[in-house]
Amino acid sequence: MNPTDEQTAAADAFTAGNHLALQAGAGTGKTTTLALLAHATTRRGRYLAYNRAIAQDATTRFPHTVLCKTTHALAYAAIGHRYTRRLNAPRRPAWQTGQTLGITKPIRIGEREVTQKALSNATLRTVTRFCHTADEAITRHHVPHLRGLEDTDLHTELAAHIVPFARKAWADLQHPDAGTVRFDHDHYLKIWALTQPRIDADFLLLDEAQDTDPVVEQIFLAQRDHAQLVMVGDSAQAIYHWRGAKDVMTGFDGTQLALSQSFRFGPDLAAEANRWLHLADAPIRLTGTPAVPTELGPVTQPDAVLCRTNVGAMAQVMTLMTAGHHVALAGGGDSLQALALAARDLKEGRRTHHPELILFPSWGDLQDYAAHDPAGRDLQPLVNLVDTHGTDAILAAVAQLAPEPHAQITVSTAHKAKGREWLRVLIADDFARPQDNSTDGQTDSTSSPDPIDDAEARLAYVAVTRTRQRLDLGGLSWIHHYPDGTPPH
Repeated sequence: MNPTDEQTAAADAFTAGNHLALQAGAGTGKTTTLALLAHATTRRGRYLAYNRAIAQDATTRFPHTVLCKTTHALAYAAIGHRYTRRLNAPRRPAWQTGQTLGITKPIRIGEREVTQKALSNATLRTVTRFCHTADEAITRHHVPHLRGLEDTDLHTELAAHIVPFARKAWADLQHPDAGTVRFDHDHYLKIWALTQPRIDADFLLLDEAQDTDPVVEQIFLAQRDHAQLVMVGDSAQAIYHWRGAKDVMTGFDGTQLALSQSFRFGPDLAAEANRWLHLADAPIRLTGTPAVPTELGPVTQPDAVLCRTNVGAMAQVMTLMTAGHHVALAGGGDSLQALALAARDLKEGRRTHHPELILFPSWGDLQDYAAHDPAGRDLQPLVNLVDTHGTDAILAAVAQLAPEPHAQITVSTAHKAKGREWLRVLIADDFARPQDNSTDGQTDSTSSPDPIDDAEARLAYVAVTRTRQRLDLGGLSWIHHYPDGTPPH
């Protein structure tokens, strides 16, 4: 290939030995660019991939002087192999683990009874959250916020009870041969990070840097004194903050460059993407490839339908199945099945151990919370879906999902669509538009709709850049009437 001017500039900065942050927009060939850098030197490098599949693909594209691994693979080679016996341990319910740790009875916080199961579950989630941070010890800010206990004082009371058990669980995980708590891959990664490891390489390439966990960021940045650091990603696709990920690119001390020429789509779609990049205050704007004539307009037979939420995706699945289509759900239906089973338990008068719904004693209690508590507003679509279709119909639809290669249509959340592309894409209608504060209900240049949240703008950007041939904006088409929806020329 003939490198673009931007790719040449990145190669020149790399050859000069600069630490480098490379903002790579959707479809701009970031892996191709990294391979270009790697082939430009005989030095020894490490490419740190987001997951194993990406690492394996990169191995075929990078020179033999560059080892392509996930951070977990490096940690396993260094420390994780000592815990192989525990990694293969059978699963056990969280409440049994909690009981062994000493969690034997419920407690009451405010108006809620927190069961032994809920306490055990929260304890193990506290350890998981700690493992994603750069922190040296478990403290109360690692304790998850439970539905119904969002108040600061109530959470403080919960954390005071949870933290001692979580620290006991973490101490248990230090033993290589046996223990109470089920050992998983994030545990050995955190144990390795706490040893302040030194990665033996002349340069490091960190991919998907915008979604890096603080624990991986800490490991990567600590190599700065002996290795050249290159991070690549798209700050506008930083959509995992809610689970602890952190965009480490914008504040990185190094040369800041960009890849803005998208090879995935044409100028019309690039202009659409730039609306959202403008609203997200992103550091780049995209240029489309004229030879790729991507269109915007109605799509009657989409290859993919992209949704804002898991519940929205389930509603789409059921609608499409009713119309006779063979439907796949990106990532599978396990999370939706778990929610439906939890809803069925509550409707039948049983408590559930699902972490989102664990504090609710009944379905009626959850209905009231979703309808009347501002903190529960995001659960209203789940309540509506269950009340409309029933849990049996939802579970039946999950059971009828087709594998993607055999499906006519793939339904996906925008989160799970990240890194993927389809020919024809339809945006579902569960993307929220800003509240219109005008008196006549028409949003125009004189009305003042609520500002668009940066995170929502980034998610919309991911959604609209998944197509190669034709995009139906659907549930995001309101952007054309939003006052700030057209970036300045």
